[in-house]
Amino acid sequence: MNSSLKLKKAVIQLVIVFCLIFSSCDNSIKNGKQYFYRAINDKDTALLRFTKLENNSFFGQYEIRYEGVRKDSGEVRGIIVGDTIKGSFYYSPYGGGVLKRYPIALLKRKNKLLLGKGVISVYMGIPSFLKGDTIDYSKPEFVFEEVKK
Repeated sequence: MNSSLKLKKAVIQLVIVFCLIFSSCDNSIKNGKQYFYRAINDKDTALLRFTKLENNSFFGQYEIRYEGVRKDSGEVRGIIVGDTIKGSFYYSPYGGGVLKRYPIALLKRKNKLLLGKGVISVYMGIPSFLKGDTIDYSKPEFVFEEVKK
């Protein structure tokens, strides 16, 4: 009898903790502003959806469709500083397989986002843009335009 009472208490505590976590996540999404972008380069299309939170961090989804045949899709998250968006793209190449991580940098110019290129270094298995080296936005692979939803 005593052990079943302890089990019931543990289950109730777990449900309460789950509800608190779920409601706090829901509030952060409601407090954030959502953005939707699309970019087309020849036969390739990139789709970006993210939520900017009050602390200038962001999270969302990013998908690159190559010639409509294969795709890289996954999550993006990072930080927004001024007109620069920097973060990581966690994706499954070709729509499946082993999860990979890739740094991403976007520059906001006149309601468009330019995808930057830079030297990538890997430290302890985590790729990032090389500190001290500039990120080039002059010839972006993708120029994202906002999609009104």
